Amino acid sequence: MQLLEIAFLQRPYCRELSLITNYQMESTAIQDPKQLVQKTLYGILFAISIGHFLNDMIQSIITSVYPLLKQHYKLSFSQIGLITFTFQVTASLLQPVVGFITDRKPRPFSLAIGMTVTMLGVIMLAKAPGFLELLGAVAMMGIGSSIFHPESSRLAHVAAGGKKGTAQSIFQLGGNAGSAIGPLLVAIIVAPYGQQNIIWFTVAAVIGIVILGFIGGWYKNYLVTHTKNASAKQATAPVTGRKLWASLGVLMMLIFSKFFYLASMTNYLTFFLIHKFNVTIQQSQLYLFVFLAAVAAGTLIGGFMGDKFGRKTVIWFSILGAAPFTLLLPYVPLGWTIVLAIIIGVIIASAFSAIVVYAHELMPGKVGMVSGLFFGLAFGMGGLGSALLGKLADNTSITFVFEVCAFLPLIGILTAFLPNIEKKK
Repeated sequence: MQLLEIAFLQRPYCRELSLITNYQMESTAIQDPKQLVQKTLYGILFAISIGHFLNDMIQSIITSVYPLLKQHYKLSFSQIGLITFTFQVTASLLQPVVGFITDRKPRPFSLAIGMTVTMLGVIMLAKAPGFLELLGAVAMMGIGSSIFHPESSRLAHVAAGGKKGTAQSIFQLGGNAGSAIGPLLVAIIVAPYGQQNIIWFTVAAVIGIVILGFIGGWYKNYLVTHTKNASAKQATAPVTGRKLWASLGVLMMLIFSKFFYLASMTNYLTFFLIHKFNVTIQQSQLYLFVFLAAVAAGTLIGGFMGDKFGRKTVIWFSILGAAPFTLLLPYVPLGWTIVLAIIIGVIIASAFSAIVVYAHELMPGKVGMVSGLFFGLAFGMGGLGSALLGKLADNTSITFVFEVCAFLPLIGILTAFLPNIEKKK
C-alpha cells in the first residue's frame, strides 16, 4: 500500500494535490485568511476536470448506443425520444435543487456519490432486459449527473483563486472532451460486440470515484479551515430586485441561443454534410469530431479571455460574434463549411464559462444553485433543441434547419442589457 502511495505521489499533479490536502495543518501560521482562497489550485482544478471528463464520457454513451438499442429492442423513434426525455429531465431539472441543498450545507463527498449512481446506471444499461429497464438506467445516469455538476462547479469556483473564468474553463474542458471521446469509445468497444460491453465503462466510473473521493477529502479539510479562518463577511450582490431577475433572464436567453445552435451542429451536422456534399458517413463523423475539438478549445480560451478582458466582453464576442459565420455556413462549399464550423465552434463555446462566472457574481453565496440552474438549462436546451430541430427537419429539410439556426446568435444583442458589474467591484 505504501508503494502504491509513493507511486501515486510521484506524479506531478498528484504531488500538488497531496500538498493541498495538508495545507490546513499550517493554517495557524497564515495571518491573512484571504491567502487561503486567492491562490489558484491547478492540481485540484485538473483533478475536477478529469472527473468531469469521465462523467460526461459515460453520459455520452446513451445517445451513442441508440442504433444498437433500437435494433435490439425493436424500439420506435417515439420510444427513443422518451429515453432522451427521461435522461434530460433527470439530468437537468434536479441540478438546481441539488445546488440549492449544497449551498445550504456542502457535501464534500457528493461528487463520488454522484459517480457511484452513474456507475449503477451503466450496469443497468448493459443488463437491461426491456424498455422500462432502459428508462430506469438512463434515469439513474441522469441523477448521477445532477449530483455531480453543481457541486463540482462550486469546487472549481473554490479552487479558482482570482481566476474564476479560467477555472470554469478547465472544468468544462474536461466535460467537452469526454463528450467527444465517448462516441469513439462506443464505436470501438460496444458497437462491434453488443450491448453487454457497455459494462466496460464501469472501469471509468471506478477511476472517477477514486479521484472524486480524493477531492472530497481535500474539500472536507478546506471547509474546516475556511470556516475557522475566513472572514464572516459575505459578498454583496452587485444588483438586486428587478434588475437581478432581468439580468438572469438575459443570461438564460443567451444560453438558449448558444445551446440551440450547438444542438443543430452536434446532432445534425453529419446529416447536413451528407445531404449537401455527398460525403461518406466516416467523413462526416471526422468533420463532427473536428467541430467538437474546436468547441473544447473555445471553452478553454473563453475562460482565460474572461479573466483578462471581462465576462461581458467575452459574452458579446462569443454569442453575437459568431453570427457572421453562422449566416455564411449554409451557403459555402465543403472546404469553407469546415473552416467556418471550426471558427464557430471556438467562438460560440467561449461564452459558457463567462456566463456561469458572471451569474456567480450576480448571486454571490449561491454558487451551487446558480451552477445547477445553468448546467441544467444547458442540458435542457440541448435536448429540447435536438427534438424540435429534428421535427423541423422532417417537415422541411436539413438545409432549412441550418438556414434558420444561422440567425440564433443574433440573440446575443441582448447582452447590451446586462449590467457592468465588474466595474462596480
